Amino acid sequence: MIIDCHCHAGKGDGLTGPWDTAAPLHKYLNRAAAAGITRTVLFAAFHSDYAVANREVAQIVSSHRERFFGFAFVHPERDRGRVWSMVRDAVMRYGFCGIKVHRHDGRISREICEAALSFSLPVLYDVMGEVSVVELLATEYPDVAFIIPHLGSFGDDWRAQRAFLDPLSRHANVFTDTSAVRRFELLEEAVERAGPEKILFGSDGPWLHPGVELSKVRALRLAPAAEQLVLSGNLLRLIRRVHRYARAGAPVLVRAATGTGEIRDPWAADQFPA
Repeated sequence: MIIDCHCHAGKGDGLTGPWDTAAPLHKYLNRAAAAGITRTVLFAAFHSDYAVANREVAQIVSSHRERFFGFAFVHPERDRGRVWSMVRDAVMRYGFCGIKVHRHDGRISREICEAALSFSLPVLYDVMGEVSVVELLATEYPDVAFIIPHLGSFGDDWRAQRAFLDPLSRHANVFTDTSAVRRFELLEEAVERAGPEKILFGSDGPWLHPGVELSKVRALRLAPAAEQLVLSGNLLRLIRRVHRYARAGAPVLVRAATGTGEIRDPWAADQFPA
């Protein structure tokens, strides 16, 4: 199984570029199929109302539950005061299994982290090079898994990516994805220092080619068991912790994957109504 943990879908309403206009999936799905990618995590394009955007993504996910997972996109500022209810609806009504936050919208908040904690959701947070916050997140919320994509910088900020390798390697609840990482030697170093159990395959589709992004993982020449962790095992371990109802008790401690056996999909297609 190969899971792409990072793909946008649906319409945006900003009309300033592809990122907030439209994320059509037809070419992506053909490219993913050709590359052998079997499942994909979807979340919205940039939008002025993520409740609306999440509903659109939910429709896409529900139409092909055997193919897609859903993450709820939330805005730290505009959604202030309603994050928990948005996340609750995303998990309980849509069957989503994670949260997406982008620094372009605003800095991640305690409200978002507390919502993630309530449902044991992983948070994919694009820090846009602001990697110093990772230390704070990791220590303030050790029971929340934070996936920091692009080794910390989609913008190919070498300094930020290199700085991110330290918290990635030290904190059990900090992960990264491989999407849009241009400096291959940094990706190699991330695996060497943090281990393959901290790395997830992602493409940042549909705008980046999933087959091209997957080739970077293949080029790492990992042992089969380690490669399988990157391609699907790590993501499955994180979403297996998700609770479909908010927990009021002690949270589940997030640990990096250590096993190398086959991991079955805990978010099966038949668990939610179409």
